[in-house]
Amino acid sequence: MSQTREFYIARAEEAAADAAAATLDNVRERALRSEAAWRGMADRLERTERQRAISELARQERIAAEG
Repeated sequence: MSQTREFYIARAEEAAADAAAATLDNVRERALRSEAAWRGMADRLERTERQRAISELARQERIAAEG
């Protein structure tokens, strides 16, 4: 499966649901750590994609200026 932001968010939501349903503290804490990790991956992916778009635009502008 593709590692898209939607995939990461879906896993985070599953972990949040697991945390909410957990009766044991250690299970709840593990699920909450998992949720935070998945959301962190989604955020990093979004920042990376945004930076790539900015870099690509700058590259295209340089090419247009040269030609």
